[in-house]
Amino acid sequence: MATSPNFTARPPSNPPLLNPDQVEDLLKLQKAAQKISSILDLDQLVDKVVNEVARSFGCLDSDIYLHNQERGELSLVCAHGCAGCDLHGPGHSLKIGKGMVGYVASTGQMHYAPDVRQDPYYIGCEESTLSEVAIPLHVEGQLVGVFTASHTGLDAFNPCQLRLLQAMCSDVAVAVHNARRFQQEQRQREQMTHEAREARVIQQALLPKAAPSIPGFTVSGLSIPVGAVGGDWYDFIPMDKGRWGLVLADVSGKGTAAALLMSATRGILRSLAEAACTPGEVLAKLNRLLVEDFPAGRFVTMVYAVLDPAKRTLTFANAGHLRPLLMTGISGQFLDVERGIPLGLGSGDFSEVEVKLPLGFRLVFYSDGITEAENQADEEYGVARLQKHFSRTDASAESLLDDVRSFADGSGLRDDASVILVKG
Repeated sequence: MATSPNFTARPPSNPPLLNPDQVEDLLKLQKAAQKISSILDLDQLVDKVVNEVARSFGCLDSDIYLHNQERGELSLVCAHGCAGCDLHGPGHSLKIGKGMVGYVASTGQMHYAPDVRQDPYYIGCEESTLSEVAIPLHVEGQLVGVFTASHTGLDAFNPCQLRLLQAMCSDVAVAVHNARRFQQEQRQREQMTHEAREARVIQQALLPKAAPSIPGFTVSGLSIPVGAVGGDWYDFIPMDKGRWGLVLADVSGKGTAAALLMSATRGILRSLAEAACTPGEVLAKLNRLLVEDFPAGRFVTMVYAVLDPAKRTLTFANAGHLRPLLMTGISGQFLDVERGIPLGLGSGDFSEVEVKLPLGFRLVFYSDGITEAENQADEEYGVARLQKHFSRTDASAESLLDDVRSFADGSGLRDDASVILVKG
């Protein structure tokens, strides 16, 4: 059986003038290249390529096989006009080195069979095929795939047409490479979005399912992450003698990393609170553990309080968090402690303050996503607006978040926003 030589087109140093048919082919090529250059949908791209080539060059069949580097094979992604390829369907695979497609993939060179009946690499697919060309698709030296075109005529592709097809395949290779990267990135984004949704569900499950029922008191909480997940959280922890632990915290940073640190901190805090330690002792023990475990530069600000309904007292410690606001009527005060650094930064102790709760009070714990929310004029919501809002006896956690959103209209919240409101 005769072996036809490989054909690698190299334009002569002084190329002859193109005849009218060749000019028409070149115009068809340019038109096809323009159409494919902006297509990022891989299926649409390969379908456009094989159909444009078949239509422009009068081919019986044109196919694109894409290289799967992990499996060392080529997979058919689109075929035009070949009954055998249509039978195999997209996903049909060839090993590197097998057939014309595999041979071209292994050598990285175009292979032209002017008479497939005399070609050692050709594997019969369509009986009426008499000539076929296979062209590698390369980007920066890496194999992307192989393009093939076949014809019912003997030696149907002249040297000029082969050069045109090779030139077009350079554009096709880049377009396919970009479309595959876009497809991979899109899948990664979809996966990340799916994981973010799952993380949000899990994080929301860690927040209290319902407000505690405390005779003579109303307690509510709300937390809105700026992204899918966040580093703010609040909690209501039942204790002995009808007391309740109240905590509102803010982990430095945003997103998944902050959410993971929040989850770990929450678990440790709950175990310490159940040991019936005082707020200052809880924060001191929690701080020692976080100093050992937290990555450098990460920390948590936190207010932890114990509400005693029988005594109408609130005992709290503050680890570098914003000062709680206690409102009585229209007057209010921000509650201070002497000592308390953010958790996880270094050693320190935490002082406690006990507050008597008068009738008709409103006590607010809040995160900086509320007070530092900005409007379009770069003004912050601030503590003055916070105090003014809770001078209303009907103010709630929900009404505060609504007021902050209204204030930041057009700018949106830039940080997680959380609040606990205690009334009695």
